[in-house]
Amino acid sequence: MRHVLRSGWSNVVITLAHEPTVCVGLMSGVQDLSFALDSEFAMPDGTCFTAGGYHAAVVIDRIAVYDHTGHRCAEAHELSMRPRTPVTATFTIRGVTIGLDFHWQRQEDQQFHGTLRLKRDTQGRLIVLNEIAAETYLTSVIASEMSATSPPALLKAHAIISRSWLLAQLPPWKVARVKASAQPYEVDCERHLIRWYDQESHTEFDVCADDHCQRYQGIAKATAPAVFEAMHTTTGQVLVYDEALCDARFSKSCGGMTEAYAAAWEDRQVPYLTARYDGDTFPAGFSLPLTDEANATRWILGAPEAFCHTTDHAMLARVLPGFDQETVDFYRWRVTLTQVQAQELLRTKLGLDVGPIHRLEPVARGASGRLVRLRIVGERETCVIGKELEIRRALSSSHLYSAAFVVQPEPHHARVPEHFTLIGAGWGHGVGLCQIGAALMAARGYAHEHILAHYYTGATLHTLYRGTP
Repeated sequence: MRHVLRSGWSNVVITLAHEPTVCVGLMSGVQDLSFALDSEFAMPDGTCFTAGGYHAAVVIDRIAVYDHTGHRCAEAHELSMRPRTPVTATFTIRGVTIGLDFHWQRQEDQQFHGTLRLKRDTQGRLIVLNEIAAETYLTSVIASEMSATSPPALLKAHAIISRSWLLAQLPPWKVARVKASAQPYEVDCERHLIRWYDQESHTEFDVCADDHCQRYQGIAKATAPAVFEAMHTTTGQVLVYDEALCDARFSKSCGGMTEAYAAAWEDRQVPYLTARYDGDTFPAGFSLPLTDEANATRWILGAPEAFCHTTDHAMLARVLPGFDQETVDFYRWRVTLTQVQAQELLRTKLGLDVGPIHRLEPVARGASGRLVRLRIVGERETCVIGKELEIRRALSSSHLYSAAFVVQPEPHHARVPEHFTLIGAGWGHGVGLCQIGAALMAARGYAHEHILAHYYTGATLHTLYRGTP
């Protein structure tokens, strides 16, 4: 590898005596909730809940909890149920939605350690929270994001980046970020709608449990000895850059080239989140930069060699959770939209009624070839949309796999095409670690330090805490 990650202590401003506690948003905006306790839990006022099934709902301005007989066990503006035996006790939430708005969305019953909290949002709906020690949370995360049967080097690398990302969202390490405006604006009589999505909606908890943050799907995922070994050997380890904790982003597949931070979020340069080829030697027959339209088109329509370019189904089955294995065309993919479908998506997703669509024109691409600005030329108006996630959600009933795509109208020279075929590359925003690329690196014998050095240029390892005494 061209970069070697340095391990050891660095001068991070704040270190901890032991691991922190994190508040995770398991569900939001639900009308009622079914859950079960496997042992005794208690509220701060002494109210006890025995093992069994329960139902919670908002009654006027309070939250009421009922047992399986319909008896009201508790009622308050906010409830906090702490286990009497924290090490072994669990609670199960029924019908947790995972992959919200993505193509793999579904519901699962999930089991958790820690404290169960229930709050109301401003619309009088339930927010379901889990207060949990950071390392226990992360044990589930690395086995939810990737399979517990992944190579040890991948699990160790993921433990470190998931820990780094988590703590970067918490005080005192969280840095102020520029929020995207939800309002369109005009440039040269052309409407622009440029948005990005981060954690500005997470006001009641530190992180959510779904792909918007990082997957946290309960203790059932974290059962393999390799997961516990990866957590034990990396306890408290994080990535730092220039004496600051790294906001270590990651995605499923970069499509052969990772993306820079500013392509997906605010216009800020993050030195350790830059674009780089996902391999050792850049492949012949392709040219950089991929911000150039001709280079990007050749790259996306081609199939260059890269760590994440694999058809090794046995390896993918080893590293991907079951529902991720349903996606087989992640490296290069194709979607066709009819004229009617494209118009309807723009109306329902963005509130844009542009009329018959003449063209979908690339305006600006990031360094991975992902679109950052896309012009929609319609009969009634022209609008430029971005950034990458806004483009992905605008042209799909869920989300496109990525924003790295080229558009082929059909018929090609028609003023109003009947179809638009999108040919794309990668799965996710492409920033930071490429999970499938990292998995293939681990399978080829790369150590976790080398994997991290490949995806986070210039970052170093630092031990922030030694674990809970």
